[in-house]
Amino acid sequence: MNIGAAAAASGVSAKMIRHYEQIGLIPPATRSAVGYRHYDAAGIHTLTFIRRARDLGFPLEEIRQLLALWRDRQRPSADVKAVALRHVAALEAKAEALRAMSRTLQALAEHCHGDSRPDCPILDELAGS
Repeated sequence: MNIGAAAAASGVSAKMIRHYEQIGLIPPATRSAVGYRHYDAAGIHTLTFIRRARDLGFPLEEIRQLLALWRDRQRPSADVKAVALRHVAALEAKAEALRAMSRTLQALAEHCHGDSRPDCPILDELAGS
């Protein structure tokens, strides 16, 4: 199938498919006589794997590791679990940072009168006052 059909089948945009080829995340597609990319079922499966990993927030380098582990049928599952648990820890740290930002903004909003007066603790905090 061509790149448009591969994009529709995998849920990965044609632009991202070309990017993944360019950075070596996926091998270059075979080309037709007129130069169109051609993807087979295995290529679509790989693209779907990448999309699902991206949906879970894995960065490209970890996806590269996961692809290598997926292709290695002799790999210990402990290696896959280690990648996943490192990602869980990173997600938890980001979630905590977002919760802290939310608490800070909530406290600032509670101290803002929200009326016609010009003084505003939110802007004061942002300005470093």
